Amino acid sequence: MQIRLGFDIVTRQRYPTPMVLMLHTRPEIGQTMTRPDELLLTPEIPTHHYIDAFGNKCTRLIAPAGSLRITADALLDDDGAPDEYAPDARQLPIEELPDECLQFLLGSRYCEVDKLTNFAWEQFGKSQLGWARVQAVTEWVHHHVTFGYAYASSTKTACDVLEEGRGVCRDYQHLAVTLCRCLGIPARYATGYLGDIRIAPVPGPMDFSAWFQVFLGGRWYDFDARFNTPRIGRTLMAVGRDAADVALITSFGPHELEQFDVVCSEVVE
Repeated sequence: MQIRLGFDIVTRQRYPTPMVLMLHTRPEIGQTMTRPDELLLTPEIPTHHYIDAFGNKCTRLIAPAGSLRITADALLDDDGAPDEYAPDARQLPIEELPDECLQFLLGSRYCEVDKLTNFAWEQFGKSQLGWARVQAVTEWVHHHVTFGYAYASSTKTACDVLEEGRGVCRDYQHLAVTLCRCLGIPARYATGYLGDIRIAPVPGPMDFSAWFQVFLGGRWYDFDARFNTPRIGRTLMAVGRDAADVALITSFGPHELEQFDVVCSEVVE
């Protein structure tokens, strides 16, 4: 199957403003693109691409005073399979983890591992190791948190989500990431495209989505504490310790968002 991916974003700046955009799919996704997700800018301005410390593709530019339109329209070949299910995936002892995984056991801006460790072990310490333990965390967060756009806050942390029991997509994932790290399971925050493909439409406007990944059995697997069900066409754009590492637009100066439209849908022949 083919999936159309893209967006139409317009920002407005009072002054020329340096920005870093994280709007590409991950470099490894490029192998499955039949039409790449090249950024088109109006007006045309110089850009520079680089790969950050987490392997994400980033674009540097100076947005002009006035408006800047950023669009992309890509096609992806997908096997149509839902998220992988691997119940036998083994949880590795910390001493066996690759060095690069250790950072995903530590606290970060939105994931206060030190504050939630006791709670995590009291709640999940008797669950089966590995996939079953991650699934137990995912299900608990899924049922504990109530979704609502009115609950969005750029400063809300995992501890806040646990206390309030409400939030948006990223809040579910921050809490799940933190609890997994507390239990010795490397976990990282992920963002990308997730369309309503072969399911009933999800209420609300199309947006980029958040989920999380855990390192089991020597590789990373996708989990989603908000939806808690396998989905088709999940397409990764960026990963990091939490949402602070994967901001779509990092602006070194004020800007306003005038338009934000996202497309992620199956191409019907």
